[in-house]
Amino acid sequence: MTRAMEQVGAGLEKIVAGSLRRSPAGQGPVLAWAVACGQAVAARTRAIEYAEGVLRVEVPDAGWRAELQALAPQYLAVLNRYVAESVKRIEFVMMDKNAGEGARATRS
Repeated sequence: MTRAMEQVGAGLEKIVAGSLRRSPAGQGPVLAWAVACGQAVAARTRAIEYAEGVLRVEVPDAGWRAELQALAPQYLAVLNRYVAESVKRIEFVMMDKNAGEGARATRS
């Protein structure tokens, strides 16, 4: 049973990676963020853009930013396994809570 589940998992990973590699230019890393970071982190963060090798990810506060920055090398490895475009760096930005609903992220 375990062997069969491993094969299913490997098959699903190939399908996901293939789909992400065929995504429109600049969208692969953004779409792959939730796969790379996992469900719990994806629920509290949001990949907002990818340009020139940098994926910008919105985080709720400085604590999350510090924690995720420490994990960035692992996230980069996973992202680059799934996407065609090379992600060189992840920039974690905090949401500007003072600007309201349509707020832009602020760099810190």
